[in-house]
Amino acid sequence: MNVKEAVQAAEAYVIDLFSGQGLKHVGLEEVAFDDRNGAWKVTIGFFRDMDMRRGLPAALAAGQRQEDWKARTYKSVEIDDATGKIKSVKNRRLNGDLPDAG
Repeated sequence: MNVKEAVQAAEAYVIDLFSGQGLKHVGLEEVAFDDRNGAWKVTIGFFRDMDMRRGLPAALAAGQRQEDWKARTYKSVEIDDATGKIKSVKNRRLNGDLPDAG
């Protein structure tokens, strides 16, 4: 499996897994290969309806700061390189994330 295949598999899996949650702006954030475990670690970021206070497009159009809506959600997807099987999906916090305002 090459890096593009790993990213495509991770993104497709996240979109399918969270399909009922109104995902928006889904995209690649990070990708790395773990030689020790023979696995790809791909971080996919997105916004979802349940995390939005007022809606991102409206917030941005109104010139509101990022603090006015919850931070982007990040999921770290681990994929076995030999089989292409998804091994795990975990929450991931990136440096600079806002604290959960929940």
